[in-house]
Amino acid sequence: MDKFTTLTATAAPLLTPNIDTDVLIRVERMIDLVRGEFGPYCFEAWRYRPDGRDNPDFVLNHPGYSGVKILIAGANFGCGSSREPAVWSLWDMGFRCVIAPSFGDIFFNNCLQNGMLPVILPAETVDALAHEATPGAAQFTVDLLTQRIRAPSSLEVAFDIEPSRRQALIDGQDEITASLAREPEIAAFQARDRALRPWNYDIFG
Repeated sequence: MDKFTTLTATAAPLLTPNIDTDVLIRVERMIDLVRGEFGPYCFEAWRYRPDGRDNPDFVLNHPGYSGVKILIAGANFGCGSSREPAVWSLWDMGFRCVIAPSFGDIFFNNCLQNGMLPVILPAETVDALAHEATPGAAQFTVDLLTQRIRAPSSLEVAFDIEPSRRQALIDGQDEITASLAREPEIAAFQARDRALRPWNYDIFG
């Protein structure tokens, strides 16, 4: 998992509430694609016209948001199903941070397991940040080390994140790599437990 410490990048607003995971990536795209291939299909129904051309009315198609990495979103972002490719599709599109008043619980956890920072802020603060995320605007800075966001106007806001989750992002560790880092402790426990309760292990050979 990629580490997240400080991100300085352009931001785009998409304040529609209750954007669900089927909007982020349609279920049929999960059949044939693998991680790294979802980017062109993120927001597919909104991003393209029926003939396949870009929809000029979709905010993320505006040329002023080229290279955007921070999404300023509406309430309950990522609600719906538990599909992890919803996060992968945002990642493959270039996003590394989503700021919103609230998230779908599973989507929020999937972000943290994939190196993407989900930031929860009050709705009025999200609106203030979105107001500054105009096409071609100066960059925002999201600093996980100090837990602060700096907008182009120099407005600074603090955000909270659970300490162990913060450290996992800084270290670039998901739950699997965190567990593997404790392999000596796990092996020592298994050795002690095998000595105390060998019958639990004999069935496995």
